[in-house]
Parts: sequence; C-alpha cells; structure tokens
Amino acid sequence: MSDNCCTNELSFTPEQRNKVKGVLWIVFALNLGMFIVEIVAGHLARSSALTADSLDMFADAFVYGLSLYVINDNHVIRARASLVKGFLMGLIGLFIVGESIFKIFNSTVPIGETMTIVGIFALLANFASFVLLIKHKNNDLNLKSAWICSRNDMTSNIAVIIAGFMVVSFQSMWPDVIVGLGISVMILQSSFQIIKESLVATRHQ
Repeated sequence: MSDNCCTNELSFTPEQRNKVKGVLWIVFALNLGMFIVEIVAGHLARSSALTADSLDMFADAFVYGLSLYVINDNHVIRARASLVKGFLMGLIGLFIVGESIFKIFNSTVPIGETMTIVGIFALLANFASFVLLIKHKNNDLNLKSAWICSRNDMTSNIAVIIAGFMVVSFQSMWPDVIVGLGISVMILQSSFQIIKESLVATRHQ
C-alpha cells in the first residue's frame, strides 16, 4: 500500500464518525498509558531507546487526541491539525537526536532486561492500535497519519526489544544509543511525510 495520502477525503456519516471516535479513544488510551510506563522505565533503566520510544508514544497520543478534537471539523481544519502533528513529531525527533548524542558523551550501560520487557508490552499496544486503525486509514488524513504512527512504532518496539537483548549480551550502551537514533530518524521521516501530505491537502481545498 502506498504511503501517499488520499487527497480525495471522504465525509463521515454519523455512524462512521461514532465508530472512528471509539477507535481513536481506545488507541489514545493505549498510547498515553504506554508513554507513562516507558518514560518511567526509560529513566530508571537509563535507556535512550526506551526514552525515545516513550516520546514517540506521547506524540502518538497527541495525534489521536487531536484527531478526536477535529473529527467534526471540515477538511481544511483537519489538514491543518495534521500539519501541527507533523511539526510536533519533527521536534520530538530532534530532541531524541540530542539526547542520544548526550548519552554518547556520558557513557552509561542501560538495564537491558527492562528494555526488553517494556518493549514487548509496547509492541502489543501498538499492534492493537495498528489493527484497530487499518480499516479507517484511507478515509481521512488524520487517520492515515495515525495509522502511519502505529505502523512505524511496531518497528521501533522490535528494535528496542532486540537492543535490550544485545545490551544484556555485550554489556554495552551502543545498541541502546543506535536504536534511539534509529527511532529519531524514523520519526523525522514520518514528520516530513505528514507535513508534505498536509500541505498538499491544504492547497487542494
């Protein structure tokens, strides 16, 4: 499936809108909950990868919350909301890059077991979000960007799990730092894609 967003957005019927709201509330709660778990675990485990993934979860929770807020608005407002989400993701991506660079110059080996366990729970939460959103991703720009977030997050979660195993095996900070930087690159790429699609959708309204 192409990642290019459909510019011919669909209008929701009242029944469709209620279904979409229900889905968004569920994925919002899942991502907000995992953000809290991961940010605490990342701090305790001294893990750049978990911290990066937690901030990604926060961005996603913001995505879903904003999508709920603008679902009743017209296409232009929804496209502008998607643009805001794209810029927020870009800022988070840059912050993670800075945090990872700081970690390189302040070497600390994270707790790999915590990274792996929390990464598994995050993967399950994102898989649930991915399944819930896949039926709606072509109906609206905001839902498309939300689905992209869930899809990318599963890749990030798997990387965190693998990094946790490698930290335990080699007692090195580098798997953690590399995964943290990798997550930041993925977030920045998604940010660019969402911003580009939002600007296109805004110009075509």
